[in-house]
Amino acid sequence: MRKILVLAAVAAGIAGSAQAADITGAGATFPFPIYSKWAEAYKKETGTGLNYQSIGSGGGIRQIKAKTVAFGATDAPLKGGDLTKDGLVQFPTVMGGVVPAVNIAGIAPGKLKLSGEIIAQIYLGDIKKWNDPKIVALNAGVTLPDANINPVYRSDGSGTTFVFTDYLSKVSAEWKSKIGANQSVQWPVGIGGKGNEGVSASVKQVANSIGYVEYAYAKQNKLSHALVKNADGNFPAPEEKAFQAAAANANWQEQPGFGISLNNQKGADAWPITSATFILVHAKPENPAEVQEALKFFDWAYKSGDKLASELDYVALPANVKDQVRAAWKGVTDNSGKPIF
Repeated sequence: MRKILVLAAVAAGIAGSAQAADITGAGATFPFPIYSKWAEAYKKETGTGLNYQSIGSGGGIRQIKAKTVAFGATDAPLKGGDLTKDGLVQFPTVMGGVVPAVNIAGIAPGKLKLSGEIIAQIYLGDIKKWNDPKIVALNAGVTLPDANINPVYRSDGSGTTFVFTDYLSKVSAEWKSKIGANQSVQWPVGIGGKGNEGVSASVKQVANSIGYVEYAYAKQNKLSHALVKNADGNFPAPEEKAFQAAAANANWQEQPGFGISLNNQKGADAWPITSATFILVHAKPENPAEVQEALKFFDWAYKSGDKLASELDYVALPANVKDQVRAAWKGVTDNSGKPIF
């Protein structure tokens, strides 16, 4: 938990010193660690601060629609019709992976193997024990306890939940028909935690638990994680090359606002639960200068933030996608119709 708290302290310090010229944003907890690191470096380099509220994707979408922040952040991309209706421009910043974090005595990180179907059955309440025959069959030589599984889920509107349930909907017909994919769903079993931070804390505290978190949170909190069977039948480790492999064949312009899914992609090394995270700004903002500063910040991140992202196990966007995003920013204009970036 220490590193998350350090990042939170950095963010709090940035927020506390925010002046009129500082950038305001709110939303997804998934990218909070990297946005905090970028903000710290950007403040030192430019003097411009960032006040970013890590409140979940649902909250970020609500705040940008209410025009209370310069940008909203979401892991669940809005569809083209919603972007048009609300006058928003959407673009990705980085990619990362969602992992099943587990707290099982004696199980080291990466030693437990699960499939998407098994994870779905755990969260449906159909698989109740860690030594269920279906789990044992995937884990020869691993001693699994005769203990009840304690699932942990996000209690807030969450893009991480969307990514996780979108993945489960792709690999389990039963999950798709009964629960589906959304930022908030009706969980049949388990306990809730707020934010990636809350789920990480609950998994750490509750024995025999399983939760889903962005990989940086699992790593920084020293949580054990399970490997997940990918579309090619392999069990890759969640790491930068596996997240890159998931995006290798992505067509970013396939959906409006770059809103593609990277879940369950083909590829021997592809991590099966991979996502980009997205920013939302108004196409015609009431305060063009503030949104201009936000775009300058993300342009700086594209140019100078890749190393920081890699250090936190996020994956930078390909250079050609960054250029496509900059071209999309020309759709953000002032009241005269002039692009602000």
